Amino acid sequence: MDAPGEIGGRRDGGTGGRRAGALSGGRPAGGTPRAALAELLAGNRRFLSGQPIHGHDVTAAAASASGEQQPYAVVLGCIDSRVPLEAIFDQTFGSICVIRTGGHVLDRAVRGSIEYVVGELGVPLVLVLGHERCGAVAATVAALREGRRPAGSLAHLVDEITPAVLEVGVDDPQVHPLAIRRHVLRTVAALRADDLLAAPVASGRVDVVGALYDLATGQVTPLSPDPPRPSA
Repeated sequence: MDAPGEIGGRRDGGTGGRRAGALSGGRPAGGTPRAALAELLAGNRRFLSGQPIHGHDVTAAAASASGEQQPYAVVLGCIDSRVPLEAIFDQTFGSICVIRTGGHVLDRAVRGSIEYVVGELGVPLVLVLGHERCGAVAATVAALREGRRPAGSLAHLVDEITPAVLEVGVDDPQVHPLAIRRHVLRTVAALRADDLLAAPVASGRVDVVGALYDLATGQVTPLSPDPPRPSA
């Protein structure tokens, strides 16, 4: 995949990412998955540069309420308070739909919400965003190493993240960062195969993309699928 901040080898020139869709809310020109991802990454560059164009002013909320919503992306992220999704992509009211769960774990409500915005609102991009030092992944690694399953509904989060940890190897020295990446890619694959998303993904109308957020720098980096591991 193209490097962060570059789509198809092109940058957004001298505009600093200030495209029409970003300025007014709603969809960027083109309405394609590629254009939607370019808009999110342009917003992240504004965030990184300290030059956001959206201050989440109440007047913007009022303006967005005056018509039908036309978001151009749905972002599925973690509940971590250090990763405020609208802020890190510098998005205003009406631009993106946001879903947050511990470790961006899928359940029926999450799937149904994504199916709704894709099918009913025509959103062309689903972005799954993981982040460094994810507590849900750390809890899963600890549970597997200690041979215990957490009580309550936290067990559901651990159960859903466990396959990513096991694919990396619970004793791998880099299990935490590698499992975070793997869990993002597994979530992307699950959504691409979803009963109501598979057809629009196959047609190219919709794309599901994974990315990682760097807590230290604020940068969002799109992920490419992991290459197959060599056989033993």
